[in-house]
Amino acid sequence: MGGGRPGRAGRRGPAPLWLTLALAWGAGAALAAEGLVAAEEAVEEEAAAAGLAEPCGAEGWAQDAVPPGAAFVAAAASYRGPGNNDTRSNKALPILLWWSGSLFPHFPGDTERIDCPRGSCLVTRSRRVARHRRTKALIFYGTDFRAYEAPLPRLPHQTWALFHEESPMNNYLLSHPPGIQLFNYTATFRRESDYPLTLQWLPGVGYLRGPAVPLAEKDEWRRKGYGPVLYMQSHCDVPSDRDRYVRELMKYIQVDSYGKCLHNRELPSERLKDTSTATTEDSEFMTFIARYKFHLALENAICDDYMTEKLWRPMHLGAVPVYRGSPAVRDWMPNNLSIILIDDFDSPQELAKYLDFLDKNGEEYMKYLEYKNLGGIKNQFLLESLERREWGVNDMTLPNYLNGFECFICDRENTRVREEQEHKKSRGKTPAPRPRIAQFKHMGCPMPTPGFGSVEDLSGGDSWKEMWLQDYWQSLDQGEALTAMIHRNESHQGRFWDYMHEIFLKRTRQH
Repeated sequence: MGGGRPGRAGRRGPAPLWLTLALAWGAGAALAAEGLVAAEEAVEEEAAAAGLAEPCGAEGWAQDAVPPGAAFVAAAASYRGPGNNDTRSNKALPILLWWSGSLFPHFPGDTERIDCPRGSCLVTRSRRVARHRRTKALIFYGTDFRAYEAPLPRLPHQTWALFHEESPMNNYLLSHPPGIQLFNYTATFRRESDYPLTLQWLPGVGYLRGPAVPLAEKDEWRRKGYGPVLYMQSHCDVPSDRDRYVRELMKYIQVDSYGKCLHNRELPSERLKDTSTATTEDSEFMTFIARYKFHLALENAICDDYMTEKLWRPMHLGAVPVYRGSPAVRDWMPNNLSIILIDDFDSPQELAKYLDFLDKNGEEYMKYLEYKNLGGIKNQFLLESLERREWGVNDMTLPNYLNGFECFICDRENTRVREEQEHKKSRGKTPAPRPRIAQFKHMGCPMPTPGFGSVEDLSGGDSWKEMWLQDYWQSLDQGEALTAMIHRNESHQGRFWDYMHEIFLKRTRQH
C-alpha cells in the first residue's frame, strides 16, 4: 500500500501535538470532553459487566498473599523487586499487564507481586484484566507488536510501555513518529530511551579484557591458508544488505565465510557446523574464530546504538571488528583505536587495502588491541555507563532487564496514581501529572539503504529493494492508521485495513 519509494521520506511531518498528547496518560479527560472516548466510569462499567470489576480470586488477586504458585525454592525464585515498605494488600495495587505474555518474567503462574523502590504492583500476563480500572499499564514487546492487533479502544487511564531490545528490522513501525509516539515509556537499545538497553550484549569491562590469541599464532594460521578476515552469517536477507558489501569486498581480499551467507569454506567439524553452536560462546567455536585477525561485524540493520554480539564478541576474543551498524558506535568504544569502521572508507577496495596493510604489519595491527592492556580502557562514558547500569548480563546478583523495566514502570505508575489523587483532592489546585510521550529518538532508525551502491543502481526486481523499502514505508502507514483509530475511539481491530485503504487512497491523490 505504501510503496517502496525512497522519496517518501519527506512527504509529511509528525502527528499533530494535540493528537499525540491524546494518546498519553493524563489526556483522557480532554478526549472525553471532545466525545472521542467514553468516560472512565463507562470503562469501569464495561469491565464489571465482563466480570472484571474485582480481581480473580482463583489467581490470588483478591487475596493479600502472593499467589501460591509463586512460592518455590530460592534457587529458582521469580525476582520480585528490591523490596519496600508498601503495606497495601494485593487488591489495592496497580496492575501491570504484559500484553506479550511470552515475555512475562516470572514463573510459575500468570501473576506476581513485585516490590519496587517507590511502591508495589501486581504484574500479570492474563488479558482478562485488560480493561480493569486498576490495570494502569500495558507492556508490549516490540517484535510482537502489530498495529492491526493493538487493544482497542485505548483506555485513558492506561499507559502503554514498549520493550524492544532487538533489531529495528523486527518492527519498522517503531522507527516512525506515529508508531513510537503510541507509547508512553520505552526500553530500547537507544541511549535516549527511558530505560536504555544499549549495552545488553556487554557483560562488563572484564569481557573486553579477555586475552587475545598471540599474533604469532594468528600469523601461523594465515600460513596454513586461512584468510585474514572472517565472515560468519546465516541470516542473509536483512535491511543492512550486508552481503552485497561483503561480496564486493571479497574481490579484493580473502574472506573466509562459514555461514549460509556467501558460504565459501567449511568449518572443521560437524559439531561446529551446527547453527546452535555458532550462536553461543561455545569454547571450541570461540577458539576457532579467535585465530582470525579481523571479523566482519555488520549488523542486520543500521541504527544509532544498535550494537550486538557481532561487535562485542570479536573484541572479547581479541579480533578486530570491521564494523557497520550503529553510526554512533565510537561513543562506546574502549579507546580511540579498537575497531575499523567500514564507512570510513570510500570503497570496499580501499578497505581491503587497509586490512592487507595491517595483516602484513603486526605492530600496526596490535595497536587495535591495546585496550586489553592494563589501563587501556580509557572511555569514561563507557565505564560510567556500565557502572550505572542497574541490571546485569548473566549476573545472578542483579535483576535482568525485563524485571528492571517492570519495576521502572511500576514506580512511575505509583507516582502517577498519587499525583492524580492529589490533583483530585485539591480540586485542581495541585497540577495533574504531565503526559509522558515517547520521542522519535527512542528508536528512530533510518530508511534502509543498499549495502553497496545506491537504490538507483538496483534493478526493478531486486529482492532487497522490494522487501525492505516497502516494509519500511508500509510501517509508517500502519502507524498512522492506528493513530487515527485511537483518535476516533475505534473499538474494532477489523477496521484497521479500512483505515489503511483510506491512507492508500490519500497517497494516490497526493501523487
